[in-house]
Amino acid sequence: MTLSGKGKALLVTAGLLTALGGGYWAGTLSHDHGGEGGGKPSASAEKTKWTCGMHPFIIQDEPGLCPICGMQLTPLKPGTGGGAQAPAERRIKHWASPMDPTYVREAPGKDSMGHDLVPVYEDGGAGGGIAVDPVIQQSMGVRTAEVTVRNLDRTLRAVGLVTFDETRQYAVNSKIEGWIERLHINQTGQPVRKGQPLLEIYSPDLVAAQQEYLLALQHSKHQAASSFPEIAEGGKRLLEAARSRLRYWDISDAQIDQLEQTRQVRRTLTLYSPYGGIVTMKRALQGMRVMAGEELLQIADLSRVWVNAEIYEQDVPWVKVGQHARVELAYAPGKALEGTVDYIYPYLAGETRTVRARIVFTNPGLELKPDMYANVQIATESIRGVLAIPADAVLRSGAGAVVFVARGDGRFDPRPVETGAGGDDGYVQIRSGLMAGEKVVTSAQFMLDSESKLREAIQKMTAPQMPAAPAAAPGTPAPADKQKLEELFK
Repeated sequence: MTLSGKGKALLVTAGLLTALGGGYWAGTLSHDHGGEGGGKPSASAEKTKWTCGMHPFIIQDEPGLCPICGMQLTPLKPGTGGGAQAPAERRIKHWASPMDPTYVREAPGKDSMGHDLVPVYEDGGAGGGIAVDPVIQQSMGVRTAEVTVRNLDRTLRAVGLVTFDETRQYAVNSKIEGWIERLHINQTGQPVRKGQPLLEIYSPDLVAAQQEYLLALQHSKHQAASSFPEIAEGGKRLLEAARSRLRYWDISDAQIDQLEQTRQVRRTLTLYSPYGGIVTMKRALQGMRVMAGEELLQIADLSRVWVNAEIYEQDVPWVKVGQHARVELAYAPGKALEGTVDYIYPYLAGETRTVRARIVFTNPGLELKPDMYANVQIATESIRGVLAIPADAVLRSGAGAVVFVARGDGRFDPRPVETGAGGDDGYVQIRSGLMAGEKVVTSAQFMLDSESKLREAIQKMTAPQMPAAPAAAPGTPAPADKQKLEELFK
């Protein structure tokens, strides 16, 4: 059967209507079945925030450009302050003091000030906890170490200055007035032996004293034959007084005995070295006049010297009297001399802000010379049984010391700690803030610190703001001021 042109047009129109109707119903069914998943935007899509990598305080609800630098905004990942997190049961991590967050305990109780401890939860109650994917941890090179109880040993290093042993410095002076007629020692730095002649002094008083002694000696012998005991005794006292006068002028008994035997008065007095050592100061000159008590020479015994080590204030508790010490000199590298800490000065040197520790060294070869600089090493006592972590785990700032505690499952929490002494093995004492068995981050903690501060800042910026209190009428006192006024007029 052959259709006319008008019949063909009607059939084509009916087919198109049927196709459009089927598509409409299919779309309607598809919309009804997918309404839960695609009809409404997901919660995570609604809460996704966008921020600038250069200006993290710029947070927007939609993608775009940073209004400051023009960079493309990037989405914030869940867990960094902008994404949603599924609610979970809060678990208590530890208990801390509300006044001192470094006071941490495993069970509830009270702190040292009597305040009840408050729980700290594992969901990052401090506001700075972060979560890092294990793959990213490996890329960052995150490593951890356990908080352990150990002994800390430390060798204290300081700069020292070689000085004279003050107990072995001697002054040579004259007790009589006169003139130097001869110098036996006429060079600074010249070594002298004990009993070696130093110089000869001519003194009229010395000549007169010797003559008086000879007269007293002769008079004593004449009076010794007297029948009156008082006269004989008086002659002996006169002789002893003349002899004592010569002794007071450092004339030895041997010289006085020689005067008695020879009956020859000497014009000069010879001064002998009372000790052996090195002449460190010389004021005596040939022919100069000297007064009684004037210092002529200084002699120092360098067979034993002191080294004053400059100890910084924070290292003073480590140094004790009797500790073993060793020094190395710049002119003899690799050679060490052994000594002992003899004294710790009870005051601070204002120009260097250090405390001096005196170390005694024997110096038979005179290798240690006064005013030499030396590198000092003092073996201090060990600190036993203290909590310690690697020093690399501690982040220090003006606000104090912080470590990152690994909680497992890629979560890390910043925690303030109080540190103590450091050991030679790279560990530092922890006085408070950590417990034995916890794990701290020892590498890449700077990146964790940056991420933690970024998250904390974002949480503060995205937190709902409390409504502002209504403004008080002019002349109305604030509540605090009103309370003060009421207390004043009670």
